Amino acid sequence: MSIGQGWKKRKRMVDQCQPHRSQGPCHMKLFYSPGACSLAPHIVLNELNEPYELERVDLNAKTTQTGSDFTAINSKGYVPTLEIAKGEVLTEVSIILQYLADRAKDASLLPRFGSMERYRAMETLNFIASELHKGIGGLFNTSMPEDGKKAIIDRVNRRLAWLNAELIKKPYLLGDRYSVADAYAFTVLGWAKWVKLDLSPYAQIVAYMDRIAGRPAVRSAMDKEGLSGN
Repeated sequence: MSIGQGWKKRKRMVDQCQPHRSQGPCHMKLFYSPGACSLAPHIVLNELNEPYELERVDLNAKTTQTGSDFTAINSKGYVPTLEIAKGEVLTEVSIILQYLADRAKDASLLPRFGSMERYRAMETLNFIASELHKGIGGLFNTSMPEDGKKAIIDRVNRRLAWLNAELIKKPYLLGDRYSVADAYAFTVLGWAKWVKLDLSPYAQIVAYMDRIAGRPAVRSAMDKEGLSGN
């Protein structure tokens, strides 16, 4: 595929679910599991005030709340999965977050594609995915030996120390403005309490989590997923 063809394909994906006056608003469907990483796009859908449907997924049984075989929808078998058109789904947190912001043309949540600021945003999303999501998420594995858990916790704590220092300089991950990266980081860092990862030594992160938790879009998503008060 040529570069030109690649750009045309990307534009078709972004345009595919654009609302049309004659057809009414486009309804996307987010397949989610409460508190999983699918919470991040759930938050962003609320931030963008997008029309959408939610369908809960039982990740153990691989079935949806309507009884559908989830692997027929997403053969990877995990969330988030965003249905953007009939038979067209998008997966992976970082990609879905970028798709949603690009589709809405909301530069406040994500810098425009091709700018240096966008590459910084992608850098941050990749850090969250590879250093925090995979690290903290790995601690849910009950069969992992204790020395393995300790190695992960030690590595994650080094990343948290770095993040804490960054948050001394700025209120949000990309600077002065909240972005999709904050929705993702909030989701992953929120797992700490479930895996006995102590965030109290990181005062800036604790304050950051409180700041994000206060956003109406975040509160709404957590309410819908039954996470309020957890």
